[in-house]
Amino acid sequence: MAKKESQKDKGAQADTQAAPQADATAGTQQVDAQAREQTGQQQVRLRVDSRDMGTSYANAFRTHGTAEEVIIDFGLNMVVQAPNQAETQDAVGESGAGSGNEILFKLNDRLVMNYYSAKRLAITLGQIIRRHEDQFGELKLNVSDRVRQ
Repeated sequence: MAKKESQKDKGAQADTQAAPQADATAGTQQVDAQAREQTGQQQVRLRVDSRDMGTSYANAFRTHGTAEEVIIDFGLNMVVQAPNQAETQDAVGESGAGSGNEILFKLNDRLVMNYYSAKRLAITLGQIIRRHEDQFGELKLNVSDRVRQ
């Protein structure tokens, strides 16, 4: 029985290693199936017009949602010198929080989309990130984990 369990464990390990690739394939198949449903199984040619396209950089975002739409605000997190207490007191009329740094979130762009498009975007972003991590290693979201000692 121990042999069966070890074979089973080996199979489970192989399944978990194949899972990210299977997820990516399943996501692509799901998007393809949606496209076929939306076009009634017809071949449709897609033309892209990028003449009026702008480019923005964002290192931060915030999200909102309504019953019908997802709203994503993009912008820049910037560390700025906080005004000293005297300047804050003059401007606000009361004691400020003290001197130091603060983070300013400067909004640049807002994207509003329906939940169907937002879900397709989430699937696509997941696939892109998975491929990047497969090639370059895990992206660590905690900044302190990224600092080399």
